[in-house]
Amino acid sequence: MIREANKNDLKELLELYLYLHEDSIPNQDEHLENTWKQIMEDKNHHLIVNEIDGKIVSSCVCVIIPNLTRNVRPYAFVENVVTHADYRKKGYASECLDYARTIAKNENCYKMMLLTGSKKAETLRFYENAGYNSSDKTAFIQWL
Repeated sequence: MIREANKNDLKELLELYLYLHEDSIPNQDEHLENTWKQIMEDKNHHLIVNEIDGKIVSSCVCVIIPNLTRNVRPYAFVENVVTHADYRKKGYASECLDYARTIAKNENCYKMMLLTGSKKAETLRFYENAGYNSSDKTAFIQWL
């Protein structure tokens, strides 16, 4: 079942992120709680989860960014696409990305952007099959 995360999903999401690039779960402190509250209350921040048999197995984030160009149409940024290792290659992440696309269309976005750190051909094909391309724009990252 595809849905947006709710306030009770934090622990399970943090565990899922161990399959992304995290090597530990953050401390349950005030900073984490405030960040989670901010995400939950932000109408432009959509934390999408795919739940199978009561377990969150895949997720992505879709942030709608207000914009003054392109006839004052927003754009969407997709991040943190992840699937639990035991549930990969079953279409669960694709369903999350489809849900994100629906949100972006409903918000009248003119484009969606997604970055991946992966250089694996199968990962790049996955994003291409989901409708993304790597030829229209060039991304630059500055780590802080």
